[in-house]
Amino acid sequence: MSSSLYLVNHISPTVEEFVALRNKIGWGSLTHDIAQTSLDNSLFHVSVRFDNKLVGMGRVVGDGAMYFYIQDIIIDPDFQRQGIGQLVMEHIESYLLKTAQQGSTIGLLAAKGKEAFYTRFGYNKRDGDNLGLGMCKFI
Repeated sequence: MSSSLYLVNHISPTVEEFVALRNKIGWGSLTHDIAQTSLDNSLFHVSVRFDNKLVGMGRVVGDGAMYFYIQDIIIDPDFQRQGIGQLVMEHIESYLLKTAQQGSTIGLLAAKGKEAFYTRFGYNKRDGDNLGLGMCKFI
């Protein structure tokens, strides 16, 4: 993959693009207001475009000091396995390297089967021994 084929920026996608990309990968729909609030409250965005179409994205959420969570790494299925996910993560890692301080926690919830992708960037599965297992609640 040549990154020159893609336009990468640190601007939030539009709500319509965000919702459409989530739907395309089967993550379900969001209301316009929830999606807008979620995007507006992000700390950092990466958008990847091909021919002006959003084909990949990622963002970081958290408090901007102690806690950072990598969220919504989404690649259009028609563009997967072309290095776009790697590109998104490289931009996120660059942001985190400049922003997160010693003692910060950087977390993520990997989609089932995608854990190996994140281990390439130094993320580890929580086995529960020291920190407990990751947990979440869906409403």
